[in-house]
Amino acid sequence: MRTFRETLHTGYEQTLHLEGDPLVDRESAFQHLQVFDSVANGRVLVLDGILQLTDRDESAYSEMLVHPPLIEHGNVKRVLIVGGGDGAVAEEVLKHPEVAQVDLVDIDAEVVDVSKEFFAHVNKGAFDDPRLTFYPEDAFEFLGRTEPGTYDLAIADRPDPVGPAQSLFANDFYARLQRALAKRGIGVFQTGCPFYQADELAETHKLLKGVFDEAGVYLTVVPTYTGGFMALTWGSNGLQLGTADAGAVRQTIAASGVETDYYNADIHAAAFALPEWMRRLVR
Repeated sequence: MRTFRETLHTGYEQTLHLEGDPLVDRESAFQHLQVFDSVANGRVLVLDGILQLTDRDESAYSEMLVHPPLIEHGNVKRVLIVGGGDGAVAEEVLKHPEVAQVDLVDIDAEVVDVSKEFFAHVNKGAFDDPRLTFYPEDAFEFLGRTEPGTYDLAIADRPDPVGPAQSLFANDFYARLQRALAKRGIGVFQTGCPFYQADELAETHKLLKGVFDEAGVYLTVVPTYTGGFMALTWGSNGLQLGTADAGAVRQTIAASGVETDYYNADIHAAAFALPEWMRRLVR
């Protein structure tokens, strides 16, 4: 049987068994692209040997990047997505009819092309929504010419800090993103699995606190992202996430009519509770 082996953390690896031949296995201008069907995890997207998405559990990731900040903000009209070429995060954002503009910036247009073909059941036509504009370019350069205060929400659906994604973890990136956000605007960032990537969480949180008025962490669990809890860090221009009244959050979710597989009001509240060892990382 064909297998895919991922070694993301020193001393720890996972192996997926494939069903059939790989659907995509080629080099783009920026990275190695792979798509295959797996026995246990469904269809899988891999970039440079690092697993990015499986259609079985992507909701635990994409829904949690989108709905907690969007629900708590309460008036998100303009959204920036950095990375996210598979369209899963964009699909979640576009579930909210009040969102008027979504700019998706991914350096590798081939990821978008592959995802339109092989993950159409995940992105569900997001790239055809007239509210979405795709920019195939470097997000750091894009932010450099973005007018201050343009976005209400920015989501960095970035891969791990290797290869072309390294610039998306630097202080200058956070500073440019902060300037692009409006008053009460929120930036959310994928920050790895702290059980194995403790330094990444501690360093990112420190940088965010130096750039934003408010900063913090909330959690999700994505089985395919090995290491237990996944940290989603956030920074905002004045809005404190995780402090909204639970009843108000529940009412807002119900009124939105948004359908989800992972996210709900109870998950929203629980996501901001950190284990003690993780609290120590971000003190």
